[in-house]
Amino acid sequence: MLETLTRGFDAAREKLGGVRELSEENIDEALRDVRMSLLEADVDFAVVRDFLSRVKERCLGEKVQTRVTDAQGRTHKVSPGQHFVAACQQELEALMGPVDTALARDRHGRTSLMLVGLQGVGKTTVAAKLANHLKTQHGKRPLLVAADVYRPAAVLQLQRLGEQIGVDVHAGAEGEPPPSICAAANERARVEGFDAIVYDTAGRLAIDEELMTELRDIHGAVAPGSTLLVCDALMGRDAVNVAQAFSEQLDLDGLVMTKLDGDARGGAALAVKAVTGVPIKYIGTGETVDRIEAFRPEGLASRILGMGDVVGLVQDFESVLDEKEQAQAEEDAERMLKGQFSLEDFLSQLKMIRRMGPIKELFAKLPGMGAIADQVEGDELTKVESMVHSMTRDERRKPELIDKSRAQRIARGSGRQPREVRELVERFVQMREMMGKLGGAGGLMGRIPGMGQLAGAGGAEFDPAALGAGGSRGPGTKAQRRSDQARRKKRKSQKKARRKGRRK
Repeated sequence: MLETLTRGFDAAREKLGGVRELSEENIDEALRDVRMSLLEADVDFAVVRDFLSRVKERCLGEKVQTRVTDAQGRTHKVSPGQHFVAACQQELEALMGPVDTALARDRHGRTSLMLVGLQGVGKTTVAAKLANHLKTQHGKRPLLVAADVYRPAAVLQLQRLGEQIGVDVHAGAEGEPPPSICAAANERARVEGFDAIVYDTAGRLAIDEELMTELRDIHGAVAPGSTLLVCDALMGRDAVNVAQAFSEQLDLDGLVMTKLDGDARGGAALAVKAVTGVPIKYIGTGETVDRIEAFRPEGLASRILGMGDVVGLVQDFESVLDEKEQAQAEEDAERMLKGQFSLEDFLSQLKMIRRMGPIKELFAKLPGMGAIADQVEGDELTKVESMVHSMTRDERRKPELIDKSRAQRIARGSGRQPREVRELVERFVQMREMMGKLGGAGGLMGRIPGMGQLAGAGGAEFDPAALGAGGSRGPGTKAQRRSDQARRKKRKSQKKARRKGRRK
């Protein structure tokens, strides 16, 4: 997701990595990479020009602080390159925001959303996703309205989705015009006590006056709290053009950007607010009905810059667990941060993580892990889970017991290779030690059980310093790395001694 944009900002950061101070010359050189990535991502040229100008002005117009203090009172050195990244972050957020995600109400006091857009962008699926979001995240009792009477099976599709999420669907009589269907649904919601309503309207292959007239008639009949345009991120610059055309004809309150998880460019997400003045309210991040979330400009900006989205990850975690499960997870997290957790704890964490969505999406939100998100196999958790299930209770509690013969037995039972079992155990032991060292990290890791193990499962080391601004390394990191190397050498020598003892 958004690899094209991230690549340009990464290149710019590398060019500024060794400079002692920001100058107009080295800033222009760094921004050249950013400019190329923005244009390649289909961001409008005028938007690119204004964005680069503001970043440059911010970098040259502000005094670079060489030291900053974090929330825990620790002091960190800040390089000019990190100051550049901070300027990019602030301007990216300003470009896409601010966004008011408050649920607007209609004249009857209900939360009501009217969806508009071209045919084929996924309005019907988005309608079901939003209804499910209102139901599960806001405790609403929504009513879905099937007002697309032209597309074959559109009404049936919405009814099937409504059954799937347990939401009622209002469909009109055969031949009934869409404005009349919506008006009847509005009255039904009043009589039957629905406190939210989502109107799924018809689309066209292209914008025409007939479509706009029908949408204006529906809007006049029901006066929705919010009118949202559904756009397909894969359309690139065309998505921005469509948004501009709709905004000129209708009073839009926001956009729902679908398929953003499959867009390597991301130009539509960056440019649409700047060009049309209409903010993105929600983004679709997958095909299932639960894969929609309120848009957070700061989260997307952070991911574009390769720093992940920890806040979004915490929200994902909290959205899939009830209070009892969260309390248990916090207890597990305390043991993790003391380095006292076992593979049994790890297994329960994996089950929680599965409920948070695709593993690639989770990796993309981890600080410093976005670059390898697409390299992570979708069935990585299944492989790990099968190996842990094949272990005895003692082996799960003390993975150090797993020697060569035990690894072979576990591999046979899980359908994996002995090498994979040994690698899993080694990564787990290393991560347990690392988590013990993170015990004082402000409680952040404790909010995301399994975060450290995820990094290990992908075959990459998790750098705690990546939690800081721009991936800066905190004090004492070199010493910690030397200590880790010495510990690994000691473990290797102990293993060699044990093998010699067994041969004797």
